[in-house]
This record gives sequence, structure tokens and C-alpha cells, in this order.
Amino acid sequence: MGKQISIVGGGIGGLAAALACSRAGSTIKLFECSQEFTEVGAGIQMGPNVVRVLQAWGLSDAVRSVAAFPERLQVRSATSGTELGALRLGATVVQRYGAPYATIHRADLHALLQTALQCSSEVELNLDSELIAFAQNDSGVKLQTASGRQVESDLLLGADGLWSRVRQELLDDGVPVATGHLAYRAMVPQKVLPVKLRSQHITAWLGPQLHVVQYPVRGGDWLNVVAVVEGDMVGDIEYWDHGANVVKLRRSMAQTCGSLRELIHAIEHWRLWGLSIRPPVRGADELARGRVALLGDAAHPMLPYLAQGAGMAIEDAQTLARVLQDDSLPVPDALRKYANARWQRNARVQARAVRNGQIFHATGLIRWGRDVAMRLLGERLLDVPWLYRGPGTKATAGISG
Repeated sequence: MGKQISIVGGGIGGLAAALACSRAGSTIKLFECSQEFTEVGAGIQMGPNVVRVLQAWGLSDAVRSVAAFPERLQVRSATSGTELGALRLGATVVQRYGAPYATIHRADLHALLQTALQCSSEVELNLDSELIAFAQNDSGVKLQTASGRQVESDLLLGADGLWSRVRQELLDDGVPVATGHLAYRAMVPQKVLPVKLRSQHITAWLGPQLHVVQYPVRGGDWLNVVAVVEGDMVGDIEYWDHGANVVKLRRSMAQTCGSLRELIHAIEHWRLWGLSIRPPVRGADELARGRVALLGDAAHPMLPYLAQGAGMAIEDAQTLARVLQDDSLPVPDALRKYANARWQRNARVQARAVRNGQIFHATGLIRWGRDVAMRLLGERLLDVPWLYRGPGTKATAGISG
């Protein structure tokens, strides 16, 4: 018999877990505190490790209908505009890793997961349902919502993001810490941009104490742009969709090259996101204890500098569904197996993302050495075989690890 699972959080991780586990035979009750299922406007990069999971879930056509599939990732100097290195994507990535590299609007990915879930009678989606408390014992988990509803299940999955209430109750390990990095993000139809600013590639502009990433979404019709600068957040750091001061952003880009300044000045409307983080996962018990497990940002929040936050949540969901299929395993043992399978890979991605942020924003001699290395070893530095091959594969020796 399948498990009865309560999931807290209706973002990409929560919906992915609901889809994977329901298809593996479990019955799902998902609780989202918002009054509607929404995702704010931001893009997501999905490496072949992520696309391969979505394909296995039968979502190939759905992804193809809304994503873009860039042929190239290029790294450029934010100050001079010169190309430092590039990675071939497109057919090269498919041949190398068995799936394409895709870029997608976060809301589009969220919507296609929700559409797939609506076809399942084993999934109950509950809006306006804030978790107040939960308790576990040898036979199950009972949760209570703000409306007074009490629900019993075999296990509880916290997929409620960086400021997870489930994590707070389970681990009581403090709150995320501000990084001092501010992400300005925008999405704009490419047709409103000057022709020379339109692009179907992924471009990362690296500068002293800043970087900008741009890539196409929605079949290439829209351009997603994220500019990260160093500074202090004003306002509620838990809220990740603040109005942005475009004048302040443009002032931060004053010393960048003309092409990058033109792009920044061509976009009028930006949103602001103050980046916070936790240390990389230190052990399996940070992902699961007893009948309660964490997934995605609730378990291992990622800085966006390796473009794998949503990807790791989707991989988590796939692994969780697989271990729960084994009816011979008691729930605590199954969740321990899930945690053991995931924590080291998640920790490695977290640490690599932190390191990338330091490299992207480097100054002085470190910046000079980065640029020289990128010119000499561009594709070797930009490819990440241990990541793109998916979980369960050994890392290759060399610079890309």
C-alpha cells in the first residue's frame, strides 16, 4: 500500500514531490499558505540533470512548449565586454548528458507541474492552509493548520522554502543569514528591446563586486535578466519580491561596458531580492528525522550562482518517491535512506554556488587570474560533469569538479 503524505509548501519543490510520490503510489495532501498557487516572475536554468527527471515524469512535451533551449553559454567581462569563455549547449549537451539544457520562466514550470497534478485523484491541493504545528509518534504525524484543521499522515514533508516553518520546528537551528548580495531581476519581451540587445544565448557578465546573467525564456520570446550587486537590504529580508530603485541599480552599473549599460537602461521595471543563505548541509539528519523530512530550499537553500536551486528540489522529489516505493521499509528508515542519498550532493552544490559567487565578484589579482584561466580553459571550467550527469555518478577529476 502507498504512503499517506502531507506536504507543506506549494512551490516548485512541493508540487514536484507531490507529482513524483503520487505516481509512485502514495496519497498526497498538500498545504499551501497562500490563497492561490503562484510563482513570481523569474527565470530558471535547468541543466540536463533536471530536464532528464522531468522527461522521466512524462513532461517532455510540456517543457518543450514553454521553455527555451539556448545553444551557447558565454561569459563576458562586465567592464570591457570581451568574451572570456563559452560552453556549447544544444546538441552538444544532449549528446554528452542525454538531455538538453533549458531555460524557463519559473511560473511556467510551476504551472506545468500543477497541470500534471490536476490529473491525479491521489492528490489533494489545499490553499490558504498555513501550518501552525505538527507532532510525530511511532504511528504517524499529525499537523494542524491555522484554520483548525487537523490531518494525520504517515509522514510529513517540509517543502516550504528558505524560511521553512517545518524546519524551524524540526531542527530549531536558527534563521538564514543575509549574504550582502542583492539581486535585481526583470523579465521583458524581446520585441520591445533594440535588436542588438536581443539574445537567444545565456550570457554571464562578470565584474568587480557584481555580475549580470541574461537568458531567453518562453520559447525565446522573453529575456530574463538578473543583476547581482553587493549592498545591504532595506526592508523585510524574508520577502523576496521588493520594488527596486532603478536609479540605484544603474548607478551600480556605471563602470560597466556600454553594451551592458544599454541593456540595464533599456529595462524600466525591476524587482529586488535580498539573498540569504544557510551553511551547506552537514549530515543526513538535517534532511530527515523520524517521520518528517525536508526538501528543496527548506533543506538546502542554494545561492543562484550554480543555477540549481529548483533542480536540486526536483532531484530530491525523484529520490524521495523512489525510496517510498519500497513497502518493506518503515517510514523512518525510508526517509533516512532518502537523506543519506541526497545530503552530500546537495552540500556540494551549495558550496560550489558560494564559491562561484566569490569568483564572479572577484577583484584585483584573483579577478585577473580568473579571466586568464577562463580564456585558456573556458569550456573545461564551465562544464560540470559531476552535476549534469545526475545523482549517483562519481565526480571526474580535474578543474570542472
